[in-house]
Amino acid sequence: MSMLQELNERSREVLRQIVESYVENGEPVGSRLLARRFEPALSPATIRNVMADLEDLGLLFSPHTSAGRLPTETGLRLFVDGLLELGNLTEDERNNIDTHCQTTGNSVEAMLSEATDALSGLSQCAGLVSAPKSEQPFRHIEFVALSPGRTLVVMVTDTGMVENRLLATPPDLPASALVSAANYLNARLAGRTLLEAQNAIERELQDHRTQLDELTQRVVEEGVAIWSGTDKQASLIVRGQSNLLGELPETGDLEHIRALFQALETKEELLRLLNRAEEAGGVQIFIGAENPLFGLSECSMIIAPYRNGEAQCVGAIGVVGPTRLNYARIIPMVDYTARVIGKLLGGTSVTPMKRRHG
Repeated sequence: MSMLQELNERSREVLRQIVESYVENGEPVGSRLLARRFEPALSPATIRNVMADLEDLGLLFSPHTSAGRLPTETGLRLFVDGLLELGNLTEDERNNIDTHCQTTGNSVEAMLSEATDALSGLSQCAGLVSAPKSEQPFRHIEFVALSPGRTLVVMVTDTGMVENRLLATPPDLPASALVSAANYLNARLAGRTLLEAQNAIERELQDHRTQLDELTQRVVEEGVAIWSGTDKQASLIVRGQSNLLGELPETGDLEHIRALFQALETKEELLRLLNRAEEAGGVQIFIGAENPLFGLSECSMIIAPYRNGEAQCVGAIGVVGPTRLNYARIIPMVDYTARVIGKLLGGTSVTPMKRRHG
C-alpha cells in the first residue's frame, strides 16, 4: 500500500491545503487558518492532531518555533504524484509561447532560445533547453563569404530548418572554391544525415576519388568538421537565472544562491538530466534533494522532451525554480512548450497533456 493510500480523506485535504498555501505565499500554515477552510468547519485541535500525524509520516515539518507547518520534500512529492490537479494554460499564455517560437525564422537554435525565454518569463523561473543533435537528413548547403578569412556555412535540413556556422578560411580563398565545395557537398549530402554524409565524404577524400583542388578540398574537410565537432553532443541554452534571486528560501542566504548558480553552470550535469527526460518520454519532476544537482539550493526542476518529425526525442526543455513552484500551472506550461517545439520540428499537432485528478 502506498503512503497516499494510507491517508484518509481528511489527512489528504490537510496536506493539500498546506501545500497549496505554501506554493502561494511560502509561509507556515497554522491550525486555526486551516480549520476555517473545511466545510463543515473542524476544530483547530482536530487539525493539529492531523498535522502531527502527517509530521510523524515525514510529510510536514515545523520551521523554527512556529506553530504552523510546511511540507517536506517528501510531502511535496506525494502531493505532485497523487493530489495535484493540473490547470489549463490561458489563451494569452499559449499565444505567448506560440508567438515566441514562430517569429524566429527557421533557425532551430533561435527558436529554442526564444521558447526558453518565453517559458522563463511566464514561469518566473530559469528556463533551460538542450538543442538537438543534427540527425535530420540534409537538403542543401551553401558557403557565403562574409569577409576575408570568414565564411558562413548555411545548412538546410529536409524539414526546412536552417543552421548556420562560422568557418575560418584562407583570406585569399577565391569564390570559385566556395562554389565548388558547395556543389561537391550538395551532391553527397542530399537525403543523408550528417554522420552518413561525413563517412561517405571521408572515404572519398582518403581514396582520392575526387577532382577537387587543394583549396576546395580544405573547405570541404573543414566544413564537415565544424558541423560534426559541434553536433556530437547536444548544446545547452539557459535563460532567466535572475528570476531566481527573489524566489529562494530566505533571500539573503548566499549559500543557496551560490549553490544554485553553480549548478546552472554545470552544463554537463544539466545535459545529463535533460537526457533522462528524453529517455523517459514524458514530463519529469525533480523536487529538491531528489536531484543532487539542485538539492543544496532547495530547488525543483520540471522538464519535458520534444520530438522531431520521425517521433524521435531529440531534446528537452524545462524550468528550474524554488520547491514552492506552482506545479499545477507550470507542468502543463512546460509540456505545451515542448509540444510546440516538436510541431515546428515537423512533429504532430500540439495536444496539451491530460489533466490529472487526485
